Amino acid sequence: MDRILSADGTPIAYRRQGEGPPLVLVGGALSVAATDAALAALLAPRFTVITYDRRGRGASGDTGRPAVAREVEDLAAVVGAAGSGTSVFGMSSGGALALEAAAAGLPVELLAVYEPPYTPGASGLRFKARCTARLQRLLAAGDRGGAVELFLSMTGVAEETAARMRRTPVWAELEARAHTLAYDDDLLGDGAIPAGRFSAVSARTLVICGGFSSAPARAATRTLAEALPRGRHRTLTGQLREVAPQVLAPVLTEFFARDVYAYGRAS
Repeated sequence: MDRILSADGTPIAYRRQGEGPPLVLVGGALSVAATDAALAALLAPRFTVITYDRRGRGASGDTGRPAVAREVEDLAAVVGAAGSGTSVFGMSSGGALALEAAAAGLPVELLAVYEPPYTPGASGLRFKARCTARLQRLLAAGDRGGAVELFLSMTGVAEETAARMRRTPVWAELEARAHTLAYDDDLLGDGAIPAGRFSAVSARTLVICGGFSSAPARAATRTLAEALPRGRHRTLTGQLREVAPQVLAPVLTEFFARDVYAYGRAS
């Protein structure tokens, strides 16, 4: 993997593949660049796809302190390395990061996100507050496994499935990244969609959800799309929070497609 220094000097590791207009993929909680390998491979015939390890994960460095501004700077550094005309896709909380970066002035014209896990509404805000408090307690106590289990339960993973995962080699990798769950938690604030801040997003933005995702998740994506000045919404029939790459890739390809001549001129 290549590396670039973020604004605070933290090294951020990234991988580039394919040929065409640059497209950066931003992973969600606990993910690393390799998590997006299947989606990146499907997009690579049309785009130069850049995947990266968010700070505190994989081969990237860390300061050990959650700060949305630092992650925004990380993404800005990766986009800068990708080159002019870069588009961005964010998965789950990676979508929240992409939106925060765009609101802060990240120079992208096209942006897509898949189910940023905002929880608007009174019950959603209470749920988020309880999860935040429990996550903070677990991390303060050094209970990385408990923090991972909390995240899995929040994403709908059954207890018996989590118990089986504990017996696999991947569990140690998840525990090693557990402290970064605080970073994703910070990205989501109190769970409400920050419509005022996102009014500054100038990019044309596609907000995507799965047709089989929960009703609150689908409703939140529609509210998000309406809050964005150039937002539009799309539902992928039959998909859940864990969307199939082979279903998502054609949608992203259609949205991010550039005229070949225009790309060559921009380059």
